[in-house]
Amino acid sequence: MQYGANAKGLQLEILKAGTEAEIDAAFATAVQRHIGAVIVSDPLFDSRARQVAALAALHAVPAIYISRKYVSDGGLISYGAIITAQYHVVGIYAGKILNGAKPADLPVQQSTNFELVVNLKTAKALGLTVPPPILARADEVIE
Repeated sequence: MQYGANAKGLQLEILKAGTEAEIDAAFATAVQRHIGAVIVSDPLFDSRARQVAALAALHAVPAIYISRKYVSDGGLISYGAIITAQYHVVGIYAGKILNGAKPADLPVQQSTNFELVVNLKTAKALGLTVPPPILARADEVIE
């Protein structure tokens, strides 16, 4: 992300949080520093998706997430691997291992199935207009 930000002439700040209180503090810091948007990219926060989406809305901070769960819970936009596809691959690997394959002999795989989900209600509440090309590419648009 740092490389991409530098290429666009943008400043990237990394705010770390691991507890409920630290998540609250991270959003307060984002507002205090006038951070224009937030990327929530750690699966650690999946169990707190509602809290994270609510804080982004409360502080009017546009945020993009790695999982559709956040958008379903009121977040603005997500782009990430389709988790059910990942579980399918894990199941296949588990079957191969149970049938005698050595884990070290199995190739490392990366996700190839991604989805884009946009919440227009949240965009409207933030005073944002989602460009038509983004909406056209979205796998799901929540209105």
